[in-house]
Amino acid sequence: MTDLSASSALPSSHLGAVRCWLISVAVLIAAMVLVGGVTRLTESGLSIVEWKPVSGVLPPLSDQAWTDAFEAYKQIPQYQEINADMTLSEFKTIFWWEFSHRLLGRVIGAAYLLPFLFFLWRGALTGELRKRLWSIFALGALQGVIGWWMVASGLTERVEVSQYRLATHLVLALVIFAAIVWTFREIKGEVPPDAPPRVKFVGRAILVVTFVQIYLGALVAGLRAGLVYNTWPAIDGGFVPTAARLWYEDPWWRNLFENALTVQFDHRMMAYALFLLALWHAVDATRSRAPSAISNGAWLLFAAIMVQAVLGILTLLGQVPLPLALTHQAVAIVVLTLAVLQAELLSRQPATTVDSGVARPAGASATPWREVSPGA
Repeated sequence: MTDLSASSALPSSHLGAVRCWLISVAVLIAAMVLVGGVTRLTESGLSIVEWKPVSGVLPPLSDQAWTDAFEAYKQIPQYQEINADMTLSEFKTIFWWEFSHRLLGRVIGAAYLLPFLFFLWRGALTGELRKRLWSIFALGALQGVIGWWMVASGLTERVEVSQYRLATHLVLALVIFAAIVWTFREIKGEVPPDAPPRVKFVGRAILVVTFVQIYLGALVAGLRAGLVYNTWPAIDGGFVPTAARLWYEDPWWRNLFENALTVQFDHRMMAYALFLLALWHAVDATRSRAPSAISNGAWLLFAAIMVQAVLGILTLLGQVPLPLALTHQAVAIVVLTLAVLQAELLSRQPATTVDSGVARPAGASATPWREVSPGA
């Protein structure tokens, strides 16, 4: 991201209000991701078969309106092939989950746009900060379109949404979340700590790997791949399945997205890689005597990843029970948040910094790092 430290010039009188606004929106997005998880796990996402950005803000308000909504749902393959015995009462349950998900999306849009326009009117946002916040708003608008694009994939020839579109929808939501968290942290303009280049590189790499892992997790969810191969550490009879089983689809690349075994195996391997990378980062930051903010952040991130790994294993072994699956998704958001905070901390420019919009020399870090050889 573009550094805001020397260009945003955020007036100090507005700093607290802007940061409260950003963190409030981030919390709403995290809540929406979890509601979306419930919607997916309860097979509720296709219960509303129309996209009505304005009139859709109201649910059915009469018995006839409920009957019409149910009749519309009966026309799609999911009802005809899976839920043909569903009652109106059962339909209302899945409808309310999807309705809540869509309504929360509208709430987030209003919670972002209205304060944003107010801050613009008051002159509280300038320079690169204003450009970035407009970009985040544009991504939010795109997310609404992608949400419908995802739902539309399950209305005609499928009984569920496309795993490609589901993964795109989830990752974009968390990109928006990460951008808001990064901006929230960055505009405070704290003095940038110093650290070895290697520590900085690995800290940023963890954020990239976290997003890859989230994408793979979304593919697992889209393919219902967590409901099969429910053993650990073995999968399909071994730690590494046979090549014939991993790559039977043609062309080969389809296995990465459509073969449940390959997708779950990739998700497992990426989890191991993320775990080891986070451990290396934490140990390296400590042995390099990086500032405490960096080393403490690295260990906290590793601890969250370790908890997430355990939850993932338990979720798999239990064949995706709803409480565990949601907890697994919630901790994924915690891991992403910590990864963003760590990457932002390690990406600050050392030349100048801004505290409430006033540039000043950065000065020396509070705790200068020193390379330590493995034998030290």
